[in-house]
Amino acid sequence: MNTNTTASPIKSMPSLAGKKGLIVGIANEQSIAFGCAQVIRELGGAIAVTYMNTKAEPYVRPLAERLGAEIIVPLDVEQPGQMEAVFAQIAQRWGRLDFLLHAIAYAPAADLHGRMVDSSAAGFARAMDISCHSFVRLARLAEPLMKDGGALVTMSYYGAQKVIPNYGIMGPVKAALEATVRYLAAELGPGGIRVHAVSPGPIKTRAASGIGEFEKLLDDTASRAPEHQLVTIADVGAVTALLCSDAARAMTGNVVFVDAGYHVMG
Repeated sequence: MNTNTTASPIKSMPSLAGKKGLIVGIANEQSIAFGCAQVIRELGGAIAVTYMNTKAEPYVRPLAERLGAEIIVPLDVEQPGQMEAVFAQIAQRWGRLDFLLHAIAYAPAADLHGRMVDSSAAGFARAMDISCHSFVRLARLAEPLMKDGGALVTMSYYGAQKVIPNYGIMGPVKAALEATVRYLAAELGPGGIRVHAVSPGPIKTRAASGIGEFEKLLDDTASRAPEHQLVTIADVGAVTALLCSDAARAMTGNVVFVDAGYHVMG
């Protein structure tokens, strides 16, 4: 298995200086959202960072402070009022928003590890609410703050388009998320708001550890991908930052693969 050892592309990327954005989904240093936040900060973007609850705060707050986050606030998307409170703070502090990253997903273990046909209605609904509809709610609250346009980015996975062993219930949920991206892009485009899903290859994150036989999936991806390597959170961060920049102002509604080309293989 090859690892990605190419030089950082940051120096040749468009600046994000003056841009202000919300990052939702940092849990630890291995989080895709953390990799994205690192690149965005290196490119000059200002960020607000959320943590899920008081249990998560001791892990997330030091990372947010290290990144120089200007706003650090709690956000559990299942708790009424918390999302509105986040945007109230952003409106008060910044008065606007230029980009938003949604990098959260969840499915109850019993539904994730079981057969799709056996999934519970409650488990499916909860997975859809947290992993998909929360992006819709964030977009709704972000829209008034993106008076001069902006970018909304969420995280998907190839299991939305093809059956991946052990991905189970999350496949249909991510498929719904990708469809949501297209509809939001159509609705928000007249206001200059662009919407994308980034679809990374498998990365060793805490969330991914819940997928059965994950090490086998990593090996298979690295061996079959045209570039014969796995991607990193920095790779995903670079593409996400590009989508948030003015260089991507003519792009919207895409599912952008960052998987060393794995998705093109039969």
